[in-house]
Amino acid sequence: MSNNIRCLESEDAVTTIGQKVKLANYKNNSYLFAVVKKGWQKFVMWLLDDNKEIQVWQKSDRHGNIYWKAYDPVTGKSFSSGSEADISMWIEQRYRN
Repeated sequence: MSNNIRCLESEDAVTTIGQKVKLANYKNNSYLFAVVKKGWQKFVMWLLDDNKEIQVWQKSDRHGNIYWKAYDPVTGKSFSSGSEADISMWIEQRYRN
C-alpha cells in the first residue's frame, strides 16, 4: 500500500497570489502610463512653446530641501542651485553671451 500525500494550496492562498499579480501589473501599467503621459505633455508643450525666454522654477528634493532650476530653451542648457544668487548670475551670463 502506498501513501500518496498531496499538498494543495487553499483557494485563499491562490486568490491572494492572483491579487498580488494583478496589483503588480496595475502598478507597472500605472507607472508606464504616467511616464508616457508626462513625455507626451512635454512634447506638446515643446511644440506649442514659441516663448524662448529662460525659465526658472523652484523645486524640492525628497528630503524637503528647496533648490532652484533654470533652463534656457534657446541653447538647451540648464542650471540648478540652492541659491537664488547663483541662478541670477547664470541668467546674466546667458544674456551677456
